[in-house]
Amino acid sequence: MGLTAQSLVNKSLDLVSPPSTYIQLNKLIQDPDSAIDDISVVINTDPALATRLLRIVNSPFYGFPSEINTISRAITIIGTRELTHLVLATSVINAFRGIPASLINMDQFWRHSFATAITARLLAEECGQNATERFFIAGLLHNIGSLVMYQSMPELAGEAIRSAEFGHEVLFRAEQRVIGFDHTEVGYALARAWHLPHSLQEVARYHHTPAQAEDFPVDVAIIHIADILVSSVPFGHSGDNHVPPLDETAWDLLALNELQMPMLMEQVDQKIDDLSAVMLSQD
Repeated sequence: MGLTAQSLVNKSLDLVSPPSTYIQLNKLIQDPDSAIDDISVVINTDPALATRLLRIVNSPFYGFPSEINTISRAITIIGTRELTHLVLATSVINAFRGIPASLINMDQFWRHSFATAITARLLAEECGQNATERFFIAGLLHNIGSLVMYQSMPELAGEAIRSAEFGHEVLFRAEQRVIGFDHTEVGYALARAWHLPHSLQEVARYHHTPAQAEDFPVDVAIIHIADILVSSVPFGHSGDNHVPPLDETAWDLLALNELQMPMLMEQVDQKIDDLSAVMLSQD
C-alpha cells in the first residue's frame, strides 16, 4: 500500500509528540471543578514554557499598561482559553524547529501563519462571532499539515513546492499531483491524532475547500478568507507563492463588506511584527 496522509502522520508521531501540557490544560478547562491555581500549577511545572508565556503577554502585541509577572495573573487578564491556545501555539513552534532552511524559510512560514491568525480574529469580530480567540489559534495552525510534510518528507515536499512555483499552480494542487495527498489531509490526520478540538480539525482539512465543512462552516470560511487576504498582501508565505482560489460561498456565508478589508489588513500590518518577534524568540 502506498503512502497516505494517515500513514505519514503515524510515522511522524515519534518525531512530533502531542503537546502534553496543552492536553492537560484542555482537560482542566472541561472540568467545572478546576480553578485558576490548578492551571497555573500545570504551566509552572515547565519553567521555560511559563517564561515564554509571560514574555508573550507582556509584549507590545498585547500592550497591557502594567507588567504581568505570574501565570495566575496572566490567566486573569487574558483568560484561560487564550492562554491555553498560546501554550498550543508555542508547543507547535518548538516541535517543528528542525525544518531545513534549504526547503523553506520558517520565519516566513510563521509570519504567514501569524498574519492569518490576526486576520482571522479580526474577521471574526467583524462577523460578530463570540469567543474570537479560537479563530486566532485556528489561523495560526491551519497549515500544520505542511509542517509534518516538511519535516518528515522534505524531498517530496520540496518537489511539490518547486512544481507549484514554476508551474503557476497553488501548492495544495501540486502536492496532490506530486505526492498523492496534500497538507490539508495531513493536517487533519495530525489534529485528530493529537485530539485537538473538532473545529481545528475541520479548519486544517477544509481551509482550501470551505464548502465541504460539515460542523464548523463559519470557522472554516473565516480561515479560508484570512488565508487568501494574507497571501494577497503578502505577509510571508507557507511554501506557496500563489494566492489560493476564493470560494465565493465562504464570502457569502460571512456577508463581509469588501470595503472594510483594506483597513482590516492595515491593522494586521500594525500587529504582525510584534507578534512574530515575541513568538519566534529563542529561550
